[in-house]
Amino acid sequence: MSTRQFRLPDLGEGLTEAEVLRWLVEVGDTVAVDQPVVEVETAKASVEVPSPYGGVVVELHAAAGRTLDVGAPLISITDSSASPAGEGSGNVLVGYGTAEVRRGRRGRRRPVAALPSNGTRPLVISPIVRKLARDHHVDLTALTGTAPGGVIARRDVEQAIAAAFPPADQAVVTSPPIPVHRAGAPDQGPLPVRERVPLRGVHRAMADRLTRSHQEIPDATTWVDVDATELVETRRQALARDPEHPVGILAYIARFVVAGLARYPDLNSRVDVEAGEIVRFEGVNLGIAAQGDRGLLVPVVHDAHRRNVRELHAEITRLAKGARAGELGVGDLTGGTFTLNNYGVFNVDGAAPIVNHPEAAILGVGRILDRPWVVDGAVVPRKIAQFSLTFDHRVCDGGTAAGFLRFVVDCVEHPTDALSLI
Repeated sequence: MSTRQFRLPDLGEGLTEAEVLRWLVEVGDTVAVDQPVVEVETAKASVEVPSPYGGVVVELHAAAGRTLDVGAPLISITDSSASPAGEGSGNVLVGYGTAEVRRGRRGRRRPVAALPSNGTRPLVISPIVRKLARDHHVDLTALTGTAPGGVIARRDVEQAIAAAFPPADQAVVTSPPIPVHRAGAPDQGPLPVRERVPLRGVHRAMADRLTRSHQEIPDATTWVDVDATELVETRRQALARDPEHPVGILAYIARFVVAGLARYPDLNSRVDVEAGEIVRFEGVNLGIAAQGDRGLLVPVVHDAHRRNVRELHAEITRLAKGARAGELGVGDLTGGTFTLNNYGVFNVDGAAPIVNHPEAAILGVGRILDRPWVVDGAVVPRKIAQFSLTFDHRVCDGGTAAGFLRFVVDCVEHPTDALSLI
């Protein structure tokens, strides 16, 4: 037998480190070639790292929560003639057996779920269920799965959470006594600390990016109220013609944004401070701000300028679902040149969003509401929304920013004409 050490590989995009979120295997487990053995989180995304070796795990070189540099030892695996890489171990490795391997999304081989051969490990197939349990400190080994085959389902974890945290009217809360300050007594300081939440992975990267944006970019914001009545009607008519393939309002706006950037390329750029240059891009990679379980993410619709409204809708939908489920890869979260932020989904009217560094601008879209509006001298109800553009004042002046925003607004207010021309 020989022992081979697998080191944290280069995960691309200039990433130099990753945090170990959780191990998918334990010492003594038998793993197959290309089987995911650990989930790590980089500054871009969380990914499962497959092993290039097959054999028996003899050492895990980093505990969960530790940050490793690229090239640092990750796992050691010993070849075993009794358990060749091509055969299955029969073990259940955090919900997965190694009896066979199938091709997953993007060609990655993933282990097929199998029933447990021993009773010491829970059978949990869904990564969402594992994350839910981890976030609420639920011991999966103490649960009995109610799904077919004894698999622990989301409802099993949710019931355990409910049992551990009863409703407020049933819980008995004991509050600490409030200290009484007497004259001359020393200051007792602020309130007790409830918890400390470390900034890690994607959350830390976003915090760093927003801080850097605030520090480096001299930004300005301009906004306008938009009559989106015709756009809402255009979407309704399209849905009536093809109810099986609905297209969201955001996809139409995205198409208008891309067309506007072709006319105002200053906003589809970034500032290279060291070179003293403004770098303008050929084409648009459109970032779509999205809220996921791990915080704010900005997945990117690559080559948005090559996509029609229906294609934009399909890609935006895929990225939004992936963001909520924490399933986006590094490529899905990098390379953006302009960001579209639909904060209307949070039921708010307006905001002045922070530019997504190192981009030059971000367009915010508020919710669409029925409001009184003057049309041809008469006050009538219309579908009104607020659009706001925050931009880097180094790349353009207010006239250029206003021209771009007005172009997008005109497209929204006259979508039929706009779609026939762009």
